[in-house]
Amino acid sequence: MIRFVIFFFLLVTSLQASEPKGQVTRAEKEALLDLYNSTHGEQWKVTWDLNAPIETWKGVQVKDGHVVGITLFMNNLEGVLPESIGKLKYLTELNLAFNNITGVLPKDIVKLEKVKVLRLEMNRIKGALPEEVGQMKELETFSMFNNFLSGPIPEGFGSLTNLKELNLSSNNLKGIIPKSIGNLTKLQALGLFENNLEGEIPSEIGKLGELKELVLANNQLGGEIPQEFGQLASLQILQLQNNRFNSFTGLQHMNTRELLVFDSDDKSFDPKFKEIQFERTRMADTKFEDDENDENE
Repeated sequence: MIRFVIFFFLLVTSLQASEPKGQVTRAEKEALLDLYNSTHGEQWKVTWDLNAPIETWKGVQVKDGHVVGITLFMNNLEGVLPESIGKLKYLTELNLAFNNITGVLPKDIVKLEKVKVLRLEMNRIKGALPEEVGQMKELETFSMFNNFLSGPIPEGFGSLTNLKELNLSSNNLKGIIPKSIGNLTKLQALGLFENNLEGEIPSEIGKLGELKELVLANNQLGGEIPQEFGQLASLQILQLQNNRFNSFTGLQHMNTRELLVFDSDDKSFDPKFKEIQFERTRMADTKFEDDENDENE
């Protein structure tokens, strides 16, 4: 029995020693291959050499034997995201923006609990956002503008207290803006432009003291502008036009001298701006200028 234990120990030690140091786990490699196959990797602008080490694959970042980043911005990905993407549990950044990804979000995408940056803007993804999005506690950026998302904005977003940017503009989202958005006290940019959102703007948005951009234009929002807008001390960009508000008196509580951009349907309101004004904003135009390095890699 003792001989067997010694033999087993030596066998395991030998097998571990024979594995290349820092090698990506089989599950993570299979998830990458699934992504490659399900988005027609052979047709990508810059494809992967599947026989080369994973850390040499375009846009794949490996650290301590785990895949921690995937950046395939504007790389001609077509097809759907595989369910196995949820196996990339060490991923901190996933940027697949400006491609032609279709289908719905994999339900296991919420298992990417270490992800800080999730960019899927400018694709053709449809279906509902997962209510379980609240599991992704580390998220700082969630950007899915210019897709075909439908259904409501999940209350679960209110659990993402590290979130700094939330951009869901130019989709087909319906329902109300959840009050839980008021929990996102680190939020700096909120873009919900051009959806089918209705109901009143929740007064809880007044809790977002770090908010610099608030773009709610081109929806079906109604009621009054909350007086709590006066608490948005950091706000620089506010766009509310093309909604159904019946009162704009809440705007009178704002210090508009800090605003760089303001648009609403209230022609009687004459805000006092800073001397420098911008004609367009990132959120309203739903355009994102990624790092040039991502495009040129």
